[in-house]
Amino acid sequence: MRKPLVAGNWKMNGTSASNQSLLAEILASAADFSDVDVAIFPPAVYVHQVQQALTGTGLHWGTQNVSSYIDGAYTGEVSAAMISDFDCEYTLIGHSERRCLYDELDLDQLVLDQLVAEKYEMAASSGLTPIICIGESPQEHDQGQTEEVVVRLLDTLLAYQGAKALSRTVLAYEPVWAIGTGKSASPEWAQNVHQFMRERVAKHCPKTAENLRILYGGSVKGNNAASLFSKPDIDGGLIGGASLIADEFVAICRAAAKQI
Repeated sequence: MRKPLVAGNWKMNGTSASNQSLLAEILASAADFSDVDVAIFPPAVYVHQVQQALTGTGLHWGTQNVSSYIDGAYTGEVSAAMISDFDCEYTLIGHSERRCLYDELDLDQLVLDQLVAEKYEMAASSGLTPIICIGESPQEHDQGQTEEVVVRLLDTLLAYQGAKALSRTVLAYEPVWAIGTGKSASPEWAQNVHQFMRERVAKHCPKTAENLRILYGGSVKGNNAASLFSKPDIDGGLIGGASLIADEFVAICRAAAKQI
């Protein structure tokens, strides 16, 4: 059985004081979901604070992005080696907000997919577990292109390192139309997409597909987490806004624990 993973993406939120309070509240309930992998993704400037708070607790942490470069004159970038220096286990790659809001170079989607694959390769080679985000825009969703979007990125990843490399990877289906909008994909819709993703990988390596964790991200809250996580191909959640509210995040983690 795949172990559930709940990943809390704080995005560009938090202060030293609010982070400390939030982490303390989450840790106070951690015994309720000790069988679930839980990871926190703070802004890069707070990674050290999160490391100090979570070391030895059984919870994990990571970064919201990673550079495709090893080092050098790349102002504002954070390398995989730097991330590893803070004992991070995970890094997010290809989040829709990186793709849509901060596409400074106005790259087309195929080039962005290749950039995601380069970051994936860099993270994996440094011992990090990449959480690779895949999801369709509202326009692509309305035009029935969900599977096309999934195939495009998955095939790019498979071409880089092969299916077996995905055994050290987590995928996250995050429909862009459901992120920060209050709209969540129905459990049935999310399950269908997750199943499609798993079957696509299985064509290359059935064992990898069977063990591959695929998270759902998109307006997951305490009141809908259980119905999502009960589906056979949904292995946890990539949580945005609700990860900033201790009671909500704890409820989501408890919902994941009940599926074990």
